[in-house]
Amino acid sequence: MYFSSWLSQLCRALSRPIGRTSQPIWVSLCRNVVLSSQRKIPEFSSFVSRTNTCGELRPSHLGQEVTLCGWIQYRRQNIFLVLRDCHGLVQVVIPQDESAASVKKVLCEAPLESVVRISGTVISRPPGQENPKMPTGAIEIQVKTAELLNSCRKLPFEIKDFVKKTEALRLQYRYLDLRSVQMQHNLRVRSQMVMKMREYLCNLHGFVDVETPTLFKRTPGGAKEFLVPSREPGKFYSLPQSPQQFKQLLMIGGLDRYFQVARCYRDEGSRPDRQPEFTQIDIEMSFVDKTGIQSLTEGLLQYSWPSDKDPVVIPFPSMTFAEALATYGTDKPDTRFEMKITDISDVFRNTKSEFLQNALREPQGTVKAICVREGAKYLKRKDIESIRKCATDHFNQEVLPVFLKAGSNWNSAVAKFIVEEHRLELTRIMELREDDVVLLAAGEHEKACSLLGKLRLKCADLLEGRGVVLRDPAQFSFLWVVDFPLFFPKEDNPKELESAHHPFTAPHPSDSHLLYTEPEKVRSQHYDLVLNGNEIGGGSIRIHNAELQRYVLSTLLKEDVTLLSHLLQALDHGAPPHGGIALGLDRLMCLVTGAPSIRDVIAFPKSFRGHDLMSNAPDSVPAEELKPYHIQVSWPTDSEAENSLNHSHHPES
Repeated sequence: MYFSSWLSQLCRALSRPIGRTSQPIWVSLCRNVVLSSQRKIPEFSSFVSRTNTCGELRPSHLGQEVTLCGWIQYRRQNIFLVLRDCHGLVQVVIPQDESAASVKKVLCEAPLESVVRISGTVISRPPGQENPKMPTGAIEIQVKTAELLNSCRKLPFEIKDFVKKTEALRLQYRYLDLRSVQMQHNLRVRSQMVMKMREYLCNLHGFVDVETPTLFKRTPGGAKEFLVPSREPGKFYSLPQSPQQFKQLLMIGGLDRYFQVARCYRDEGSRPDRQPEFTQIDIEMSFVDKTGIQSLTEGLLQYSWPSDKDPVVIPFPSMTFAEALATYGTDKPDTRFEMKITDISDVFRNTKSEFLQNALREPQGTVKAICVREGAKYLKRKDIESIRKCATDHFNQEVLPVFLKAGSNWNSAVAKFIVEEHRLELTRIMELREDDVVLLAAGEHEKACSLLGKLRLKCADLLEGRGVVLRDPAQFSFLWVVDFPLFFPKEDNPKELESAHHPFTAPHPSDSHLLYTEPEKVRSQHYDLVLNGNEIGGGSIRIHNAELQRYVLSTLLKEDVTLLSHLLQALDHGAPPHGGIALGLDRLMCLVTGAPSIRDVIAFPKSFRGHDLMSNAPDSVPAEELKPYHIQVSWPTDSEAENSLNHSHHPES
């Protein structure tokens, strides 16, 4: 891509008359070629007052005079100190002779984490004092001059990864937490992956990087949006949940291929695994189908994947929404381990168990089970009680643990009956062994599957707590989930519909005719990308017909179409077929780096109550500053405030 652009510039230059204007063009072209060749190796000490970084010095630098800048991490007996910058550590020898007293004073009296600049000579460490665990462990710096650039006051915690700190303290002093090796690593891996994504999309596949507005208008449906007041009475902007409408409008505008590292906002309250502001890799293409988007996404991840991880193997496996629910009990299955759901309804068609008979008589009634391999060996009685309590508390359903081991006294009366009457059939269908434990759920298909999907993950947690390895953290198991329903019944009013993805998703071509008769049966052209049981991306082929879009919004979803009049009007002016995807960058980086929380891959995250503990945002605003926006604060009564606090209270860590 770069070469073809350079070649066109060259051809244009050659076609111009020779004269005073041609020289700058040639100079520019030559400079571009030189710069492009030099960019291959980053120069970390360009434009700054150091000659080298702390982490780069090796025996090949022996005898060189160097200037280093960094933080004092450690000092030993006022003889040595360890200097740190973002590239690594180096040992510095503090001079002991009288002539260097001023240098010694600076280096010995400066508190740890103070910033200094030193100059000196790279020398070998004395024999036997090399540190093979340190990349710079064969050398040290014989200091000649030292300057204290900034002293550090007493720290609220030590800047060491092994020192335990509460998350609240880390967020309050985020500028200190960012100095840790792990945070530095996470943010640099993130930066490198994003840069590779830009290369792949823009340089290799002709995408255009476009910034879309942050101030927009309220969008019907979807998550709750943050409102921004304007100076016009009663009128507000909304912060976009995603650039969804803008990227569709860009396709209508003929840009063909759009990409953006997009900031998005959702006012979802207290969610441990979410942030009110987050980043997604936003992509849209014209004249594309589901297969094209999936191939692009797979190539993008393969190209940008960190080189120290196992390579990404493509194409990714695919599974329908119905298959995922029936096999794993969720639309985002972790396929790194088995424990799949098995339908055992036929085993119990003529059972004498009233519990199972009643379940099979229900509409879509079924009996499902998962096998916990060697569960009898690892699970304790308290674990079984915890599993049963989880089923009752979260699903209002009963789960039946069945122990196959002879003489087990943990089986209930129903479980004993099942073992006695149906052991052979269950053993054949589920390939059971004596130490296995079966968790059996009976009832409506979707409820039974969802329950076992939740218990499948809970059992994995329990077994891994006992030392059984089920989910290899170094394994990355990608999966496409496709053929989602276009609509779900609303939770608060099941007779009404809401979009399963968003209202701009196109129906599956095979189901389009059902939109006007049985819309609840229509599948969509929506696809999700799942990694290790986490949804890291989602997209769809869009509706590009104004009449169909208006019907979905107005008739099926009962939305106010005037809020989207601009989009409907645009669709009526020659909109090409188009589709796209958004990858959740924060979630993806969390999985790539193995971080325990998405807050560990974001430079300045909010707590899971949505607070910035460093600056105390959100903060109150004086009434005088609200006047231009025609806003008054209606303060809650004491009882309302207390109820609100009790309802939403979570500790910050």
